[in-house]
Amino acid sequence: MPGADVGLEQVLLALLLAAVAVGLSFWQRVGLEREIGVAVLRAFVQLTALGIAIQVIFDTGSPAWAVLLLAAMVVLGAVTARNRAREVPGAFGILVLALGLSVAATVGLALAIGILDATPRTIIPLGGMVIGNAMTAAAVTLDRLSAELRTAVREVEARLALGATAHQAASPYVRRSLRSGMINVVDSTKTAGLVFIPGTMLGMLLAGADPGDAVRLQLVLFYLLLGSVAISCVVAVTLAARRFFTAAHQVRVPAGAR
Repeated sequence: MPGADVGLEQVLLALLLAAVAVGLSFWQRVGLEREIGVAVLRAFVQLTALGIAIQVIFDTGSPAWAVLLLAAMVVLGAVTARNRAREVPGAFGILVLALGLSVAATVGLALAIGILDATPRTIIPLGGMVIGNAMTAAAVTLDRLSAELRTAVREVEARLALGATAHQAASPYVRRSLRSGMINVVDSTKTAGLVFIPGTMLGMLLAGADPGDAVRLQLVLFYLLLGSVAISCVVAVTLAARRFFTAAHQVRVPAGAR
């Protein structure tokens, strides 16, 4: 396929730009040299391991192994996102549920309307894309929610004292948190084709696909991602908001508040 034959030497040459990033970080005293190095190494190891695992699953041809891999990715995604939501009680369980529902709804719809065949070669890439976007969005949403409630404890308590329920007292902060989590995928969808060429479309074009086919598949993926991110954010923030209140509608103060 045109443009699809990439060898290890090309990967090493592309690494020169990572070296440029390290140099610029050092020059500007940003302090990200170590983080860039760790990111480059982790990406190489993780993607290589993933590639081997995917090849094994492709060889088996069993959708069950693809589902198992996606389940593992959901758990790892929840662990990663929890690091940004440490102030949310029970964040890990919330994130597992949010990411799991998100990927199940997306892959399920894609299979139902005939976008995907029920094979590992189609299920894994879509599921992985959904989990990655849903993880980032849910993490941002929960981080914003805990920050909002931390700085507005007295206002929340005042609302409760005036007779508001926990849901009513938290609703303004829930809405702002949802906006923060969902805005990136909304902006990406709005600017696709104007500011950047999306990754799936780019990959298909490099592989020699018809531009019309590439556009249609990318549009479907954008619409699926919008829905999946919305599901993950709403599920995560709805469950998390309840954890900041007792059954008697008293606010549980996040760490660092007051």
